[in-house]
Amino acid sequence: MSVPETTRRRLLFGSTALGASAVLSGCLANTPPQQENQAAVAAGGGDNAAPGKHVTIGFSAPAADHGWMAAMTTYARAQAEKLPDVTFRPTEGGSDVSQQIAQVETLINEKVDVLVVLPADGKAMTDVALRAMQAGIPVVNVDRVFDSPDAYRVWIGGDNYGMGINAADYIAAELERANVANPVIAEIAGTDSLPLTQERSAGFREGLAKHGLEVTRRVAAEFTAETGERQATNLLQAASHLDAVWNHDDDQGIGVLSAVEAAGRDEFFMVGGAGSRQVMDRIKAGNGVMRATVLYNPSMCSSAVSLARLLAQARGMSDLAEHEVPRSVTTYSAVVTRDNVDQYLDVGFAS
Repeated sequence: MSVPETTRRRLLFGSTALGASAVLSGCLANTPPQQENQAAVAAGGGDNAAPGKHVTIGFSAPAADHGWMAAMTTYARAQAEKLPDVTFRPTEGGSDVSQQIAQVETLINEKVDVLVVLPADGKAMTDVALRAMQAGIPVVNVDRVFDSPDAYRVWIGGDNYGMGINAADYIAAELERANVANPVIAEIAGTDSLPLTQERSAGFREGLAKHGLEVTRRVAAEFTAETGERQATNLLQAASHLDAVWNHDDDQGIGVLSAVEAAGRDEFFMVGGAGSRQVMDRIKAGNGVMRATVLYNPSMCSSAVSLARLLAQARGMSDLAEHEVPRSVTTYSAVVTRDNVDQYLDVGFAS
């Protein structure tokens, strides 16, 4: 009996498919062991939530002289309390660098398993961090970076340059939306001698330049409400009109807002920095100059404690394929506005 051409083609196709399947099966059967294990590598970090060996985490940070710094210590302690396999050994916040160095030396002598250090001065504390690493104690360097990469196993901190960029992008978009031509843009920086302030200012300046804008007026405070109020008063007296203001820090912003209210000025909008709860509440209320804030989240200290635990337990991060904790982690500086403020209230800190 003759086979119709269409049926013959189907049979040939089916035979070809079966042949291909057989070849494929043969290839899979001969897959080298290292390729068979590739799928398992994706779980390199294991289950981070599962208890591991008990470890002692030493913690050192400067004195809690303003809200953001106090929140860093609060977050670290709270995270450690959630971890049943961790003993948390914090030191009292030092009033100066030499006191903090002595406290870290004490933790080294106690042979803690791992150190989390937010240095008052990264350069000044590099040597003691190097000694910890040389003693076999991994160091998690938080925010203010040590001078040598050998002084820490992992760094975690905020994106100061990115803060400036994101603040500039938001301000430029708001000015364009309001159709403001030749705007007067002011910047109230933090402590000018600090690299973090320099990076924030560079990001802001270069971010504005992308939009054909520039900083018209600039003053620098010192991350306190008192200096913020004093410098904002000087700025407002020198500038009869402003269109937008970026204040680097919400702690000094308490003083800045006091000066604004005392002067009765409301012709401009203001963007903050770091993300205090007081500023977020003002943004949500929507009844003043405060329009947004750019995060520099103290919750990074919670993450630092979690990373320290994994380092001491020789584990990686469960959502990453690598078997080790990464060398560095940079947090993101989200812009908090009235539209999304509810999403970020949980990380707002008290100024």
